Amino acid sequence: MRGPRESLWKERAPMATTEKKRVPKKLNPLRVVIAEEAPAARAYEPIEVLHPYTRQEAVEEAQRCLYCAKPWCVEACPLGQDCREYVMKIGEGDFDGAAALILRDNPLASTLARVCYHYCEDSCVVAKKGAPVAVRHLKRAALEFGDSRKPYAREAPKAGRVAVVGAGPAGLMVAWQLARKGYAVTVYEAKDILGGLVTLTIPPYRLPREAFEEDVERMRDLGIQFETNVRLGKDVTLEDLRKRYDAVFLGIGTHKPQTVQVPGMDLAGVFVALPLLEDAIRGRQVRIGERVAVIGGGDVAMDSARIALRLGANEVTVVYRRSRAEMPASPEEAAEAEAEGVRFEFLVAPLRIEGEGGRVRRLVCQRMELGPPDESGRRRPVPIPGSEYAMSVDAVVLAIGQVADITGIPNAQEFGIAVDKEGIVAGLDPSGRTKLEDVFVGGGTSVVHALAAGKRAAAVIEERLMAIGKA
Repeated sequence: MRGPRESLWKERAPMATTEKKRVPKKLNPLRVVIAEEAPAARAYEPIEVLHPYTRQEAVEEAQRCLYCAKPWCVEACPLGQDCREYVMKIGEGDFDGAAALILRDNPLASTLARVCYHYCEDSCVVAKKGAPVAVRHLKRAALEFGDSRKPYAREAPKAGRVAVVGAGPAGLMVAWQLARKGYAVTVYEAKDILGGLVTLTIPPYRLPREAFEEDVERMRDLGIQFETNVRLGKDVTLEDLRKRYDAVFLGIGTHKPQTVQVPGMDLAGVFVALPLLEDAIRGRQVRIGERVAVIGGGDVAMDSARIALRLGANEVTVVYRRSRAEMPASPEEAAEAEAEGVRFEFLVAPLRIEGEGGRVRRLVCQRMELGPPDESGRRRPVPIPGSEYAMSVDAVVLAIGQVADITGIPNAQEFGIAVDKEGIVAGLDPSGRTKLEDVFVGGGTSVVHALAAGKRAAAVIEERLMAIGKA
């Protein structure tokens, strides 16, 4: 028995002889080069690393897209962004149309055009024979050459009122989605600036602040109210918000650093990555010294190492206990760090930090080898006996991960709110529902995953508002 798709195809088959056949495009494996600021110049200045495409370069790169019948790129995007269509429009020279498509689904488009992990490119068919289409960079071109200032359309005002705690990507997505539908939304942010870890820890050489502000300005036109310097559990409680609003979304980012217990952590010159990045980005004075060791292998470790150079360090070494193959940092970020002069010590674990006069002077390490896989699926690092050695350093940066801080939510576990194995605040299911019918949570390990979590939560929040007659 044939399924419905096969039956439909059979009905359409006679038309095939009269239709013009589409000629497949020839695969072009060579990407239009994305120019970079020279490492020697950018390593000591807050200069954006990647240069934008020119209009003509963007058109040429977009024309490499094969416009696959099955859009692997779209399926790979956590947001489901229709990159196949906007790349096609760029290839036709229609930058306005491309920008409109991007902004239809993405409130942080200018931000993601610079910091997205471009999962779409990893799934690009062109990558089988060469370099994938530069989708992320084409998004930037669409917004720069197209009409990206057109205000968002807003539906007629509705009765529902929503509180969003946390102005990171997940919270901003919820606010944007629901404000466009006509709901009154107020966003509460603990810091004095919006963006969460996006603006507090992503350095300007990756994300110029004006790019994020472009996104926020488009959102302000929707009437979203932003309240800064309001901390959950201190300045406002969950119970208070539940009394004042019809629904509450808790977009608690991973602001709480994980720490490793290394003797000597109390010495002057030992930094935790997130506060260090925030201080540097805000322009606060940081005494980093000339020789810096960064412990960790993620993107925060890469940013910490590169920021150390920009703070005046001459020698920066990343110490990671597994091999390069297991390192979770983006290969792009690691390559840029290496080009700027950052050194890598793989299969090395810290044992202790030694100092003189109360200040860091040495990092004592032990070499490792890879054993059987652990619960993460990666091969476990095993110490090599007698392999200790010391590095002379002026500072040590701990960049070994971060988790969501839910201490501002009393009885969080009782309400079905927890921190998952990736350190993200989680509810009862992927939509972010909790045991409290009017409270929802969400977050992600990257900007685009956090946006996707916000998108899922916004959908079930609207269901809640409709159910109680506030739509």
